[in-house]
Amino acid sequence: MNGGLMTFPTPGRLAGYLGLAVLGFLAGTAGALVQGGWFPGGLLLALLGIAGLCWGGVTLMRSRAGGAAPGAGWLASVLVLAASRPEGDFLFGAGIGSYVFLLGGMVVAVICATVAKVPQPDGATARLGK
Repeated sequence: MNGGLMTFPTPGRLAGYLGLAVLGFLAGTAGALVQGGWFPGGLLLALLGIAGLCWGGVTLMRSRAGGAAPGAGWLASVLVLAASRPEGDFLFGAGIGSYVFLLGGMVVAVICATVAKVPQPDGATARLGK
């Protein structure tokens, strides 16, 4: 259906969003392992990884949803890994690095998905609507 203000994305765009979500899931899993293993450099690397992925998603898909898709995948992986197991095992320690990774990753993903400047359609240099 192509009319009005909302259009349904094409199958290619849906595949792109799904791919970005899977990459976000993998970045969250890798970041969870790296941030605790190489503190503080691993924490910075993990946060820069999700920031780059979200910003790249916005640029590649030319929409804010391109930044939200990897952020959603990252959040899903972090929530799965943060849950305690019946055996009492858990992946995240109770240190400041884990909390900075959890909160910082969410903030970075939200910033990239909401504040990112989405490129305007190709055309004249005048503002749209003029």
